Amino acid sequence: MDYVPTVFENYIAIINHESGKSIELSLWDTAGQEEYDRLRPLCYPETDVILACFAIDQIQSFENVKDRWIPEMDHFLFTTPRLLVGTKSDLRSNNKRIAELSTNGQQLISIEQAEGLARKINTQYIECSAKNNTNITKVIHAATGLILNNRKGGLKTKMCTLL
Repeated sequence: MDYVPTVFENYIAIINHESGKSIELSLWDTAGQEEYDRLRPLCYPETDVILACFAIDQIQSFENVKDRWIPEMDHFLFTTPRLLVGTKSDLRSNNKRIAELSTNGQQLISIEQAEGLARKINTQYIECSAKNNTNITKVIHAATGLILNNRKGGLKTKMCTLL
C-alpha cells in the first residue's frame, strides 16, 4: 500500500473529561509537504494544544519533529502547550520490524531519545499504539489536561482544537 500524504484532515471527538464535563475536541492533521508551508499556518489560530507525533520506527519522522515542527511551533505557536507523542508503540515488541530496521542499520527511536527531546521542549512524552489501542486515552487526557491548565479558570468553551 502506497503512502498518501495528508493535506488537511479534521476529526471531531467528544471526550468525557474526568471533571465531569463533556469536551468537544477538533483534531487537525495538517499537511507536512513543503508546498503547504504557507497555507498550514492558517489553521493555527485558536489552537489549544499541539500533539507533535512521530512514528517510533521512522528516524525521519522523529527528525522532522526536532528540525521542522518544533521550530515552526516556536515561531507560530510559542505559547501553546505541547505534547510529544510516539506512535506505533506496539513495534517495541515486534521482533520482525526490529530485525528489518537492524538489517538497514537502523533501530527504533529509544524512549530515552524521545524523553530527551520532551525535556528540551519542556513537555511530556507519551507512547501510544492505535493498532492495539495502547495509551490512546492517556494521550487524550494529557492533551485535555494541558488545555485546562493553560486556561486560567478552567474550561470556558465546549470546543478545543488540537493540532
